[in-house]
Amino acid sequence: MQTSPITQQDLARSVVSVPPLARNDDLSLNEEENRKIVQHLEAGGISTFLYGGNALLYHVAPSQYGELLSMLEGVVADNSLVIPSVGSSYGMMMDQARVIRDTSFPTAMVLPQPNVVTYTGVERAIGDYVQAAGKPAVVYIKQLGYIEVEHVKRLVENGSVSWIKYAIVRDDPAEDEYLQRLKDAIGTDMIVSGIGEQPALPHMEKFDVTAFTSGCVCIAPALSMRMLKLIQLGEFAAASQIREVFKPLEDLRNGINPVRVLHAAVAGAGIAETGPLLPMMSPVNESQRVEIAEVAKTLLKAEMELRAELT
Repeated sequence: MQTSPITQQDLARSVVSVPPLARNDDLSLNEEENRKIVQHLEAGGISTFLYGGNALLYHVAPSQYGELLSMLEGVVADNSLVIPSVGSSYGMMMDQARVIRDTSFPTAMVLPQPNVVTYTGVERAIGDYVQAAGKPAVVYIKQLGYIEVEHVKRLVENGSVSWIKYAIVRDDPAEDEYLQRLKDAIGTDMIVSGIGEQPALPHMEKFDVTAFTSGCVCIAPALSMRMLKLIQLGEFAAASQIREVFKPLEDLRNGINPVRVLHAAVAGAGIAETGPLLPMMSPVNESQRVEIAEVAKTLLKAEMELRAELT
């Protein structure tokens, strides 16, 4: 596992995968099935793993956190980059900072708290976490009203930020005054588009962000990597064609729930048995499960066809 500080080159070399977390029926961690997910991703060229919302780290038991970090470190290749998450409550992230401090992880992402926050309070909380953990944080900007650009800029300037996952949903991702202000304030080397393949193209083409995160990459990593490389080469039309291949699964995630659908898709495609979701989440219903599996298998077929071309 990579332990050195994360650079712009690290971010640019791989789609940032955001996998689900496989569990046993008793909600304990399933190391074997998590390793299958990671190995499928690594076989498709992915080297960066971000465990956050899709892994439901919002709800992980503090008593299980150390075991989780140990497992994540053990299931990836030596050159892979693994980023866990902390929070989203202040007390939880501060307790987790003491655990993170004694590990080799170069950073962790602060999960956003959507309601009882102020801009100054979030800036203070992230700063407190960084001081306690002894390493910079990934700042996850998921909604307006969480943190303003001036506060992000101060965190960047004082060395508190490893990189930024930008994930505010817009009707037109190419029209985003917050992202433009963020770019103007800190540049784009440490900004990653955080909403999957669909907004990634306009975010990278118009705003020149460094890379993108993806959940659907867990089904089709080589395809997602091909899309990233095409965007980086400026071949936007070809990248858009690949983006369309991901759209059916993305549409299901948007229409039902991103976390629940991805959890079912990885299992439905036969990649790994993801097991139960942590409460307070629940699985999709049976008809949804069948539809998700069909779409996931179609996407996996496209993935395997591309891998065959590359060999």
